[in-house]
Parts: sequence; C-alpha cells; structure tokens
Amino acid sequence: MVKEEMSAFERKRLDNIAANRAILTDISTTSKKIIPAAKPPTKSGPKRKSRAEPIKREPTRPTRMSSRLAGLDADSETAKRKMEVQLEHETEKARAKRMRVNGDLNLGDIVVEGKKWGSGIDGLKGLVRGAEPGVRTFTEDDVKETTDQSLKDLRHRMGALELYKHWMPNDIKITPQRVYALGFHPTEDKPIVFAGDKEGAMGVFDGSQTAPEADDDDESDADPVISAFKTHARTITSFVFSATDSNAVYSSSYDSSIRKMDLEKGLSTQVFAPDDDEDLPISALDMAAAEPNILYFSTLDGSVGRYDVRAPGGEEMWKLSDSKIGGFSLHPLQPHLMATASLDRTMKIWDLRKIVGKGDMRHPTLLGEHESRLSVSHASWSAGGQVATSSYDDTVKIYNFSDAAAWTPGHDLAPKAMEPAQTIRHNNQTGRWVTILKPQWQKRPNDGVQKFVIANMNRFVDVFASDGSQLAQLDGEGITAVPAVAHFHPTMDWVAGGNGSGKLCLWT
Repeated sequence: MVKEEMSAFERKRLDNIAANRAILTDISTTSKKIIPAAKPPTKSGPKRKSRAEPIKREPTRPTRMSSRLAGLDADSETAKRKMEVQLEHETEKARAKRMRVNGDLNLGDIVVEGKKWGSGIDGLKGLVRGAEPGVRTFTEDDVKETTDQSLKDLRHRMGALELYKHWMPNDIKITPQRVYALGFHPTEDKPIVFAGDKEGAMGVFDGSQTAPEADDDDESDADPVISAFKTHARTITSFVFSATDSNAVYSSSYDSSIRKMDLEKGLSTQVFAPDDDEDLPISALDMAAAEPNILYFSTLDGSVGRYDVRAPGGEEMWKLSDSKIGGFSLHPLQPHLMATASLDRTMKIWDLRKIVGKGDMRHPTLLGEHESRLSVSHASWSAGGQVATSSYDDTVKIYNFSDAAAWTPGHDLAPKAMEPAQTIRHNNQTGRWVTILKPQWQKRPNDGVQKFVIANMNRFVDVFASDGSQLAQLDGEGITAVPAVAHFHPTMDWVAGGNGSGKLCLWT
C-alpha cells in the first residue's frame, strides 16, 4: 500500500506546534535568568485552607419598576420602551456575572482557534475624530534644530528605533478583537509582548521570531507564531509581571477577576474575584516590586482595592471617587504613593501609609489633587517622581514630584505643587472604536532617562521625556490603524503598540 503524502495543512499544523513549544519553553528558560528560583516551602509550614465550594445559585430575574412609580402612563410607548431598556440592561448585567470563569483553567483547554495563532500551550511553555493619518507632528527638522547636544543625541537614538522587519503589522494579529491592554515581559533577552482584547482573549508574541523561507505552494508559511488563550470573560484591562517569579503574569478584567498565569506549568489561576452576586469591573492593576504578594486594583465604580494573595477573601476596598477610576499607578520607588485618574476630571495623589476614617469611609490620606477641564484617563508614575496624565481636554500633563522620597506620612501638597510642570497639546479624541490613549513610562530605564510613550491619533507612537521634550515619533511601513495601546519595555528601548483590529506594532 502506498503511504498517503502529508497535506500542507497538516504539515503547517505540526510546524506550528513545534515552534510554539520552542518559543515558550524558551520564554520560561530565559525568564529564569532574571530571578533565581524560589526555595520550596518546608513541610513543617502551615497548610493553607482551601476555600469552600461556592454555592450554586440560579440567576436572579431582573426587577421591573412600575409605570406609576416612574410617573408614566401604563399604556404609553415611553413606558414600554423604558421597561424594555431596563430589562435588557439587567439581563446583560446578570449574563456578565454568569460568564466569569471561577477556579483554575488549563491553558490547553482555552486556546483561541484560528489560522493566525499557533497551538498555544506548547508555545507558552518555552471612527477617529480630528485625526490626520500619516501627518507628522514631530519631524526630522525638529531634531536638526535641537541646540542641546544631549537632547539631540537622545532624539537621534529614539528616532532610530525600527519597526519589526520580519512581518508587517497587519500580519501580526496578536488578539482576535481590539487590543485593550499590553505588557512587556521584563526579560532583556528578547521582546515578549502580552496583549489582552475587549472580549477577554490573551495573545503572546515572541519578537525574536524570524520569517521562514517563502514557500511558493503555501503562503501561510509566512505567518508568525502567536499563542492565544481565552482567560477572561470580558475585556482584559492590565498586565502585571511579578518581581520575584519570572513565570508569573497577572491580568485584570471587566469580568471582576484577577488571574495569574504560570508560563511554566501552563495554568491560569483565579487569584481574586468578588462574591458571586457582586459586579466589580476592574479598570487597572498594579503591584509594587517590594511587595510581590500585594495587588492593587481600581474599579469602574470609583474604588481602589488592596488584596494580599496569601490571604484569600481579605481584600480592603476604598471608595475614592463617585465616578469611574480609569487608571492609576504606584510610584515605582515609593510604592506607598498612589496616583489616580478619574472621570470626575481629577488627578489625585494618595498616601497609603496613613489610612483614615472608619468602616466604609476608610481610605488613604489624600495629599493633593488637580482638576482638568475634562475627564482624566490615566495617571502614570515614573521612577523619577513625575506623573504623566492624558485627558479628554486634548492634553498630556506632566506633574513633578521629584522630592516625593522626603514626604512624611500625610504630607500636604499645596495647590501650587499640584499644578502641572508641563502641558503638552495632544489629540486624545479616540471616539468609540479606538482604545483610550494612556501614557506609559519606562519603569527602570537602563540609560537613566525618564521617558514615556503614548499613541498618536495620526497613527504614530510619540515618545516624550520627563521635561515635556518630544524625543521621537515612531512610524513604519504598513501601519494602517492607530496603535492606541502603547507600552515601553521596563528597561530596554523597545516599544509596542496594539490597534483596534488586534494587530501589533513593535519597535526595537
């Protein structure tokens, strides 16, 4: 009998599996170079109590309000429409609660299928308003006319970053839907980018990949290997990487949960979620390097939570605003200082060393606040003590708190100290289809220069220094959409941007 020749599809599938296995085996191996392996706990240590199996509840039927109490005629079209909208809202809210996945997930069971992604688990183991696409707001002439030689050299260096050569951005589809969150693994061996989309899928891309030799019989040979997993039920909002465990990746979501992915074990574990009857969409997540077991998170209802992963069920919640907190961050070197950005148009600085009030009124001490004309999207701390914010008043503001290390608990910041040191005009009108623009600092720059990135609505990524000087405007061939979610690698001069189609831009 003649043995049947293997099909091109089957050959490609086997190649993807082998490539994925090599990629994240390599990720796990290279990440171990950053942090030494932790010592196993002694047998004499206390055993952690397992949480009781949650009681299974039937979904509550949405409650309807009477027309009489609503002040409407019972038979009016307005009343009918109002009841329909309310019923739809309550049904969607109940559905979202039921969708959240509790417990642990084996990544092999939640792989996102599609020809743009590899087999997943094997890899882990080793419109626009006011925009003018392509029109530069920072040019080579700006660099040439720079009189400060050190600034000019820095601009030349940052402007020399090149877009990833091996695949065009439209070929690197890192997530199925719109990218909402990005994160760089801290390894310096190669750029490894994590992305989360609006429907809870996570994608992982190894930037050291090179395109294989072209095969005239099979164009799909040129596809990059990307691992993708459905880890959350709703939008993924943040990624945080542990300072003590290079295989641990934390993610937060609008599904009210925080999960931890173990790259080596291929396991996604839920580390935090509220009670089954509570909806607590998480808008941002952060962790201090000095406190690797403490997670801080903000919510869409204006709260910030602190949660110790070693003490399940012991979260502390602080109501800090009556409006959505869209973004917040901890000072990288003074993690007791927290900056929040809110829909109430304020950026506020809080001191976590001094908690005041009682019961539901407990909260960190407010040191100072600054109000913008419109809502503030994000507040990001640099290691140098600056806070960068983006706002819908079309500005990026930089506040200078370089003396923060000397502040005593409860230090009172005068109104003048809360004024921005620099205000940069910047189009932040993302509209409905582009993810909100947020500044992100390079956390531990190897060159010691404090700098941040933020996407540009004209389809670039802007790079700024802490004094407000623009250093570069990153571009490249094949960028067809705004790389709205832009991130700096913590130490290396590598920049990534994700767009509304789930595509990735990478500059190195």
